[in-house]
Amino acid sequence: MIEPTSLPDVLRITPKRFGDARGFFSESWNKKQMAAAGLDFDFVQDNHSLSTEVGTIRGLHFQAPPNAQAKLVRCGRGALFDVAVDIRNGSPTYGQWVGEELSFDNGKQLLIPEGFLHGFVTLQPDTEIIYKCTDYYAPESDGAVHWDSCEIDWPLNGAAHLSEKDKNAVALANFDSPFEYED
Repeated sequence: MIEPTSLPDVLRITPKRFGDARGFFSESWNKKQMAAAGLDFDFVQDNHSLSTEVGTIRGLHFQAPPNAQAKLVRCGRGALFDVAVDIRNGSPTYGQWVGEELSFDNGKQLLIPEGFLHGFVTLQPDTEIIYKCTDYYAPESDGAVHWDSCEIDWPLNGAAHLSEKDKNAVALANFDSPFEYED
């Protein structure tokens, strides 16, 4: 099932699960079915990350053009609150965010196009995030915006666990976005 979120370009995708006493089977991505739904992405890299502590925030990250990335994000174990923030100059939703709980149990995914920040906070210990990207990681295009500068209602109980990169990221108000909105 493919559903819009409050940011029309960010989509919630919930693949069908076929289960029995042994567990379940699910296609997390099927290029032909997605193309039939108007979603034609060429994913070139899969990433997998583990966060051991509840309250670990990773983000808000992006890759600037010419290495901009769309991402298809899912949770392989545990649960997380995944966030996308529109940073396309001229967009009617610039600076607005959408968040979705992704978990092993619910199987939901978030499709985040180019021109959006991406980040998440872990809701359970030992949470794994798995995501596909449409471009390869390019350190020279890597960027971040401070996690608490976008008025996101993070579901945190206590202090956030952050990397130095995320602690020192620029605030959205001081950010010069490399993305332009195309209607």
